[in-house]
Amino acid sequence: MPELSFDEIKNWSQFEELAVAFFRSLKNAEKTHIVDVRVKPSGIGPDGGTDILVDFILSDYINQFTRTWVIQCKFHNEPISPKKISEINIPTLIHSNNACGYLLICKSRPTTSLTKLFQNLKEQTMHFQYKYEIWSGEEFKNKLILGHPSIHQQFFPQYFEGLKKVESEIIK
Repeated sequence: MPELSFDEIKNWSQFEELAVAFFRSLKNAEKTHIVDVRVKPSGIGPDGGTDILVDFILSDYINQFTRTWVIQCKFHNEPISPKKISEINIPTLIHSNNACGYLLICKSRPTTSLTKLFQNLKEQTMHFQYKYEIWSGEEFKNKLILGHPSIHQQFFPQYFEGLKKVESEIIK
């Protein structure tokens, strides 16, 4: 079975584009309460910790409501430490974007100190009900593997071709 690898992603910009494509694809996800997804990349230049804003329009079968997430992507080979995001006041960033949470997507993995920082933020801002999440590269890859053939074809052509080859061998 072929393996999905971030080695096919050339730079930080393409990694952000991958995250944008992933969130846009959730609009069509089955067995969710997602009615629509609006993805707003921040563009080129300093972003103050906001690479992407994602609005999930959800339905509870009575009413629709929006949940906004601030998303930052880190395309580094080494583990991500608090130093890589130290210039960001994450609770203020969430508040200023009227968001419910902050998601950090890493190409590699977070350090223990970054994981502890996020846990402390969860505890310190509990009364605001802000969410703080980190996806390691492995977690993000696992989310990308299932049900995203258009993303595979666009961002992971070697993986996509490997899947096609396996499928054709099974059919034989």
